[in-house]
Amino acid sequence: MKLGQLIRRYPLLAAAVIALLATGAAALAGMDAASRWIAWIAIAGAVLWIGAGMVKDLLRGHYGLDILALVAIIACLLVGEYLASLIIVLMLSGGEALEDFAQRRATSELSALLDRSPLQAHLAADESGQDVTDVPVEQVEVGDLLLVRPGELVPVDGLMRSETGSFDESSLTGEPLPVIHARGSEVMSGSVNGSQAVYLQALRRSSDSQYQQIIALVRQAQDSKAPVVRLADKFAIPFTLLSLLIAGIAWAVSGDPVRFAQVLVLATPCPLLIAVPVAFLGGMSRASKEGVVVKGGAVLEQLAKVRSAAFDKTGTLTAGRPALVGIQTQLDPDELLQLVASAEQFSTHVMAAGLTAALADRGLPLLPAEDAQEVATNGVSALVDGRRVAVGKPSFIAAMDPALERVELEPGQSAAYVAVDNSFAGVILMADAPRPEASAVLRWMRDHGVENQVMLTGDVEQTALGVAAQVGIGKVEAELRPGQKVQLLKDMQPRPVLMLGDGTNDAPALAAADIGMAMGSRGSTAAGQAADAVVLRDSLGPVAQVMAISRYTLSVAHSAIWIGIGLSVGLMLVATTGVIPAVTGALLQEVVDLVVIVYALRTLRGPRPADFHGALPTQSTVALAQHVRSRD
Repeated sequence: MKLGQLIRRYPLLAAAVIALLATGAAALAGMDAASRWIAWIAIAGAVLWIGAGMVKDLLRGHYGLDILALVAIIACLLVGEYLASLIIVLMLSGGEALEDFAQRRATSELSALLDRSPLQAHLAADESGQDVTDVPVEQVEVGDLLLVRPGELVPVDGLMRSETGSFDESSLTGEPLPVIHARGSEVMSGSVNGSQAVYLQALRRSSDSQYQQIIALVRQAQDSKAPVVRLADKFAIPFTLLSLLIAGIAWAVSGDPVRFAQVLVLATPCPLLIAVPVAFLGGMSRASKEGVVVKGGAVLEQLAKVRSAAFDKTGTLTAGRPALVGIQTQLDPDELLQLVASAEQFSTHVMAAGLTAALADRGLPLLPAEDAQEVATNGVSALVDGRRVAVGKPSFIAAMDPALERVELEPGQSAAYVAVDNSFAGVILMADAPRPEASAVLRWMRDHGVENQVMLTGDVEQTALGVAAQVGIGKVEAELRPGQKVQLLKDMQPRPVLMLGDGTNDAPALAAADIGMAMGSRGSTAAGQAADAVVLRDSLGPVAQVMAISRYTLSVAHSAIWIGIGLSVGLMLVATTGVIPAVTGALLQEVVDLVVIVYALRTLRGPRPADFHGALPTQSTVALAQHVRSRD
């Protein structure tokens, strides 16, 4: 940053440095009167500047700690310690500059995401590469053909049109190795293309694509204010009264008004004003590095206090990739599968992809579907090849044909019941395995105070109980509608309550919980927008990571407050004896500032692996997996 930029960014600091240099130069030249006048003018300007800011805060109902600094500046000036008064101004403005630097350092991981946001896209007329036009990424429409050159960011979510391509998705999923995508597979925006140019067909507009959703979350996170900043402000009145009391007693006992100024110089509140926001911004940055975007310090503080947790099943506790394992029907199995997959082709449910893949494995095409309707959390209905096909929960199909027969399910299996022309036609059996890390993450949460764990799912009870048994959840609420999930979350105790989900139907529950956390790697946009935090990796491991980070951050923030208070009060008590001159006290206070800021920046490192006291085996977090194996 150039000198001119520094002056514009920190005008009070620049004025204090110039005034201090001018005062010192005049004093060395024997111009004592000029030196005092320069100091008086500079200090008067600083008092007006700080006072105006304090009045604005008071009008907004915010009582802060700047009043102590203002009293110390005026007290030093009145007793003739104008050099100490100038140093306080310098240190106060320097503390603001240090805070700004520390905040930028603390948010470096978040800022890195913003800096990499794709701005342009190469719009291609065909795959010949002859007719390519550069357009702003916001102008890309669904269906546009895009050219992505080697080393470039994928501008929007798209489907591969080239045969194969290699992409670096580490900033999105944490996967360190390049990912190979074949023709027809989905590529997320924000991925970095490999060594060959590829063509993609835009699947979503820029504002709806994966990377831009992450960017929106990051901006929310950066614009937020940590609630413990308000906690620091709560110390303002008692700390101010204590400081004035110590300074007043020192003056009364010694009979020297200079002693009052010497004590107050060491009561300037920079450690409290700086360290807490730095700690929380560092914690948010660390969470981002571990694959979780937290939408503000308030969320981080709440996460540290979580006592209950609710989990969706499909896509959260399970991998969300159900595969066909059986068909029970009196019809031709292939015919029923073709009808069901064709009806499900417009569905957003994860089962649809598994059915389509199973149909492709059998070499059967999808049939045209019309009048497709999706009843959230219940099922779908569509007109396929002239026949009305309904697929969904047993209650959904039983409403059409009470002759429906339920089937016995193996652990981890799900059943899609089918009606054709309002008559029960059979059952499609799917299996969605629990995430390999799920049981270890839930065990870690129980070991760290989150003992009340419950599964809230729209799936049938038999399937839910099978998954719950495998991951270690003792409470299951199944066949729920979104509104029922919300009511159960409102009634859940103890609080705060964490809710994890991934689908559009989870959005109301995520918004209703004290902390809503969305599995955003393949989850819906609605879930991500309703949530307070979003997991960017396809794993539950980062959930435990961010909870550990939040607890560590809150601990550091509280410790920073008490370290700042302890050092300041200790030095004030020493100053009551008169052994610390006002100028020396002002310099010592800056040392306190530096100590507390450096301590607060510990949140950038986060908790050490040994602090987890348990296994967190995730596929995307290699270091944690290695830690788990070493403990086992």
